[in-house]
Formats: sequence, C-alpha cells, structure tokens
Amino acid sequence: MNVIITEHARKRLRDYRQDKITVADIIAASNGIPGRIPTATRFRGFFAKSGRMFDIVAKDISSGRLVITVIGK
Repeated sequence: MNVIITEHARKRLRDYRQDKITVADIIAASNGIPGRIPTATRFRGFFAKSGRMFDIVAKDISSGRLVITVIGK
C-alpha cells in the first residue's frame, strides 16, 4: 500500500519527543495496520528500530494510507 506522510508529521519528526523515529519506522507501522481505515484513527504502541515507542494517526484515502501525525512517547 502507498503510504503518504503529511508535512505536519515530517515536521514533528524533528521535535525532541519524536527523536530517533524515522520515516521507515512510520511506513513499517502504517503497513502493519490491517484492514481499511475510513476515518482518522489513532493507533498506539509501535516501536521504532531505536526502541522508542510511538503512536500514529492514519486514514485511508483513494491514493493510499495517509499518516496525519506521529506522537512519540
């Protein structure tokens, strides 16, 4: 599935709270969500390769899966 990461989510990756979370971690997490997501939903408990825990807010659109934001723990 095509994963689209918003500019807002990319900007948040530069914040301290999301430190050591990469775009590859976000793509892997969003591809790991089964089924279809008709409305923006928060998914919790993903781990980056660095070991940092994070949540993502995602929604399915016609061109793929849109990752709206990333929340580091």
